[in-house]
This record gives sequence, structure tokens and C-alpha cells, in this order.
Amino acid sequence: MNGGGVADGRSLSEQAYDSIRSDILQGALFPGEKLLIDGISERYGIGAVPVREALNRLSSEGLVERKSHRGFFVAAISIVDLEEMVKTRIWLESLALRESMANSDEAWEEQLVVSFHRLARTQRKMPSEAGPAAAQEWEERHRDFHMLLLDRCRSRWLLGFCSTLMDQAVRYRNLSMNHNPSIARRQGAAAEHQSILEAVMEHDVELAVSLLAEHYRITLEGLRSVLAAEANVVVT
Repeated sequence: MNGGGVADGRSLSEQAYDSIRSDILQGALFPGEKLLIDGISERYGIGAVPVREALNRLSSEGLVERKSHRGFFVAAISIVDLEEMVKTRIWLESLALRESMANSDEAWEEQLVVSFHRLARTQRKMPSEAGPAAAQEWEERHRDFHMLLLDRCRSRWLLGFCSTLMDQAVRYRNLSMNHNPSIARRQGAAAEHQSILEAVMEHDVELAVSLLAEHYRITLEGLRSVLAAEANVVVT
């Protein structure tokens, strides 16, 4: 992947940030991998200063670790971290979904239905099967649906935290998929999305929140079984 060389209106730092972030989330850059400034600059065709700015930004978001006197590394992963992340995600998204449903209107519900149908019509594919662009389409529609569920919570801070945790979840899922492609096609996930949507449409807050939490717990169990078998994952 090469994020440089194209004048698209963004700063070089933003281009570097987007490129590195995408490769971390997609599992192209591995947990614990050292991110040498010169090597990253060559990889994306972007100068050292914008790359350093991007790495500092990613460090503040938890996707990169900056170690004193040692430089930058792709953030490590562990089963304990995954479990804590999912627990926190359930806490925050449950609150956000409750608030979002309290502020619901017809326009929001219509957007949710459209978003769900777009997701349902998109087949999830591995990058090795259809290329990165086709694989990314499902990720974008999946993210759109989940973030739209929370969109009316009226707190940009809460949405920001939820978005960050969603990024971490995507990273864990994609790393697992690299070793076990069946994770990409988990049976029941589409039906779970539909059940969440139906509960929202019926204005059943408790059911919607419960279904969303269970959706994440089921995914966690699948990821845990894969990650526990990987030698590069810290089991603590």
C-alpha cells in the first residue's frame, strides 16, 4: 500500500496517518512490529516529518506505542486487553444507544433501515479473495450501521470514545481473520444486526441494548478462541 504521491487535498501528515492506521487496522502491520521512521517513509512515499506526526497521533489513539529511547511500535494485543475493550465498549455503547433511542425520529429510523439493507447486501470478503477495496466495502458499511445506531446520543465525546473502541475491535477481528477466515463469515451475525434494528424500530430500549451487548459477546468468544491459539498473542 502506498499512501503518498497523490495530491488529494489532505496534508501529508493526514495521508500518512490514514495509510498507517489502515494497515494497522487491516492487520498488514503486526502487533509489536517496530515502525522505523525511514522505513515507513519509504513504504508510503511520505517524508519523515509527516510520518512522525502521524505516529504520534496514532500513539495517542492507542494503535501505536511510543517506547522511550526505542521508538515507535505497533501496539501489542492480548486476550485480557480484548476482553477489557469489549466490556468497555458494551458499557459506552449501551449508554449511547439508550440516549440515541430517546432522541429518535422518523428520519433517523429511515437512515438506519437504509444502512442495514446496504450492509445486508454486501458480502464480506477477504482481501486475498477480492482485493483490499472490495474487502473494505463491508467494513465501511458495518461501521456506518453501528455508528448510526449511536448517532443521536447528542454527545460528540461519547461518539468519539465509541469510535475509538470500534477501531480497536476492527483490528482484533482482522488479525484473527488472517489466521482463521471463518471469522469473516460468522454465522448469525447478519441476523443479529436485523434483530437489533427491529428492536430499535419497535422502540424497545431494553431489548435493543441487550441484543447489542450479546452481539459483541458472541463476537468476543469467536475471537478469543482464535487469538488463544496464536503464539504472538500475550495470554494473561
